[in-house]
Amino acid sequence: MTSRTKLNPAQARRIALAAQGLHEARPAAATRRHLSRVLQRSHLLQIDSVNVLVRAHYMPLFSRIGAYDRNLLEKAAYHARKRETFEYWGHEASLIRLDLHPLFRWRMERARRGEGIYGGLARFGQEKRAFIEEVRREIATHGPMAAGELSGGHKGQGSWWGWSDGKRALEWLFWAGEVTTATRRGFERIYDLPERVLPSDILNAETPSADEAQRELLRHSIRALGIASERCLRDYFRLEPQDAKARIPELVEAGDLVPVTVEGWNGPVYLDPQAKIPRRVEARALVSPFDPIVWERTRTERLFDFRYRIEIYTPAEKREFGYYCLPFVLGEKIVARVDLKADRAAGNLIVHSIHPETSVAPEEIAPALGEELRLMAEWLNLGSITAPKEWRKQLEV
Repeated sequence: MTSRTKLNPAQARRIALAAQGLHEARPAAATRRHLSRVLQRSHLLQIDSVNVLVRAHYMPLFSRIGAYDRNLLEKAAYHARKRETFEYWGHEASLIRLDLHPLFRWRMERARRGEGIYGGLARFGQEKRAFIEEVRREIATHGPMAAGELSGGHKGQGSWWGWSDGKRALEWLFWAGEVTTATRRGFERIYDLPERVLPSDILNAETPSADEAQRELLRHSIRALGIASERCLRDYFRLEPQDAKARIPELVEAGDLVPVTVEGWNGPVYLDPQAKIPRRVEARALVSPFDPIVWERTRTERLFDFRYRIEIYTPAEKREFGYYCLPFVLGEKIVARVDLKADRAAGNLIVHSIHPETSVAPEEIAPALGEELRLMAEWLNLGSITAPKEWRKQLEV
C-alpha cells in the first residue's frame, strides 16, 4: 500500500477484515483449494472442546467460504499423506499450517526445560522424567494410542501411577514435541511419534534460531491481522511479552512492520507493509468466539466498538446475552450477537436469542441474518430453524 502514517478507524477496520479474507465473496462450491487459502491467511485454527453448535476449528472456514464439506478439514488435519496441518500450542491448542512446524521448535525446546508451560506440568516433567520416557517408549513400541489406552492407564490400576499421570506424561511430551496428534477419535487425541505422522521434509527442515522464529511468527501475525498493537501481535501466536518486545523493533527496522497512528487509538500501532485498504467491505458472517477476528477482545472493541465476552463460564442467571453468542459481521461492522445451539437429535438449529447493537434496527439486519442462518443449518445438516417469535417473520425461518 502507499506510505501512510495516520489512518482513521474505518480504514483500520477494512484492513483487518481484508487481512482475514472476510472482504471476499464466498465460492459457489468450496473445495480443498479454498480451505488452503484460508489457512494461508490465518495460519492456524484454534481448537476448543465446546460443541454446542460445532467444534471451534470448523467455524472460521464456514465464516469465510460457506457451507463446505467438513471432511475437507478432517483430511487437511489428519490424513496420512495429504495433511496440511499439525496440532500444537499456537493460539491455545491449534491446527497449525504444517510448513510452520520449524517455527515452533524453540517453544518445544523451552517446554523440555520446563519453561513456558503450566507450573504443575513443569514440575511433573522434572520429577517424573523416567516415567515420561516409559510412556514415550510404549507409544514407540505399540503405535498410536489415546491416554486411556496406556498400559495400566486406568486410575489406580496396573503398573502405572494412574491415568492422570499417564495423561500428564503425554501432555508433557506433546508440549516438548516428542509426540504429536496422529488423529482424533471423536474429540479424543490419539498420540504418536512425530516421525510416524509428519512428512520427512517438514521434520528435516532447518530449525531457525529462537529469535528468527519469533520474528517470522510476528511477520505471519501482522499479515493475518493487517493492523495491530504490540499486544495483538504477540497474542496471535501467544508469544511471551519479553520476546515480542525484543523482536518488534527489529522488524520495524527491517521494514516488516510499519508504525502508524489510528485516530482515537492509544499506544503504538503497526501496519502490514503489504496491507490493502478496500474501498468498502461487504462481509456477511457469523463468527465463533474462537475466530481470529475477535480473539483479542480489546482489539475487537477498538476496531468495531463492540465489547465481547464469552459467557460459557458465567452462571445462567448472570448471563447478559447467552451461553454461546456468535458476533454477526455485516458490511464493515459487527451488528449483533446471536446465541445458537445445534439440536442434532431433532435436526434443528436453535436461535435462543438475537441482540442487535443499539445503533442497528432489527429490520436492517434480519434479511442477511436469515440467509446466514439458513446456510448454517444446511451446512450442519439441520432441517429446521427455531427462532424467537418476534424474529421469525423478519428472518423468514
